[in-house]
Amino acid sequence: MKSARASRDLTQKALAEQVEVSRQTINLIEKGEYNPSLALCIKICKALGCTLDDLFWDEY
Repeated sequence: MKSARASRDLTQKALAEQVEVSRQTINLIEKGEYNPSLALCIKICKALGCTLDDLFWDEY
């Protein structure tokens, strides 16, 4: 998620404002320390112009 956000020149604060959460929440999601709700995942995807698979599917 961090690379998708950075590639769009968005700060954590700007993304947080778009999806109506705190900057700290975005930071925790990026560090893998917080599991967002499906509704929040969808908001983040819309804000970043990505799919759920693009942002949240781990390739092993």
